[in-house]
Amino acid sequence: MSLLKLSIATTDYDHFRDLRMGFVQSEGIDLNWLNLGHHECFARFTANREFDISELSFAKFSTQVTRPDSDIIGLPVVCSRLFRFSSFYVNRKSGIKTVKDLIGKKVGSPEWAHSAAVYMRGWLHNEMGVKLSDVHWYQAGANAPGREEKVEITLPEGVNLTRVSDKSLSEMLASGEIDCAIIARPPTCFLEGNPDIVRLFPDYLEMEEAYYARTKVWPIMHIIAMKKSVVEEHPWVPRNLYNGFLESKRRSIERLMDPAVSRYPLPWLATYARKMRDMFDGDTFPFGIEENRATWEQMALYTFQQGIAHKQFTPEEIFPNGMMTKVVI
Repeated sequence: MSLLKLSIATTDYDHFRDLRMGFVQSEGIDLNWLNLGHHECFARFTANREFDISELSFAKFSTQVTRPDSDIIGLPVVCSRLFRFSSFYVNRKSGIKTVKDLIGKKVGSPEWAHSAAVYMRGWLHNEMGVKLSDVHWYQAGANAPGREEKVEITLPEGVNLTRVSDKSLSEMLASGEIDCAIIARPPTCFLEGNPDIVRLFPDYLEMEEAYYARTKVWPIMHIIAMKKSVVEEHPWVPRNLYNGFLESKRRSIERLMDPAVSRYPLPWLATYARKMRDMFDGDTFPFGIEENRATWEQMALYTFQQGIAHKQFTPEEIFPNGMMTKVVI
């Protein structure tokens, strides 16, 4: 049988491992898999479309998929998803003790179209009464200077954004040039034990559990994007890829839940995994459209409000038609 050869670039996820290594197959497809850091995947796919399929920041994806002449489409496959209440780092000297204290303050993020910051700015704006225009926003590299925006954005009216090319967020937070950073990776100044730098929400785990219980939103950071031309020429490809990703994820979770052997070098991991399974209604890391509808729709709203998406999309608009057609035997 002749297999369709496609290139794919992602970072190294356990839930993709069996598909990447060939233990699971996507019917009819031969994947040439490039294991790259996620920022390299984002940059090279966004700038040059170097791969047929790529891991992509959900925020950056939302810009590109909503262009009038968009040449990409998504798969409802989640690469990375994390709650982000742990991502607020503040300088004690700024006097920030509560969310409302962020009003009038200087708050940085690595990019405006940075999924972690998009979720948390959206939460501030829509749920906490801290509007986008209430904050002076800064953009700079997280722990090194020189990071740049990778997609076009149109800032909402009244939003003030200052771009800094010669300093990092970590440097500015430590010096007090900014009051807070919303950042996926802990800033170097925090990791090095600067006594002035603390998390705004030290009880973030309890906050995140309560947030999920209330909203059923399980924030998605990175998804799988692919060239629309592949789908147009081979409309069977998206579902076959999805099936392969789904089986690969199922095997990964099965390994995590196995209490018989130490598959991963952490104590009580299987016990914790089973607790999470119960908390997340049986599926700790759902793929699919309906399974994640609340999360797709929230990001659609937040990216549009923040001038990242060109329009407020629906989940059905960003994935191939008939993607989730039921097959019942």
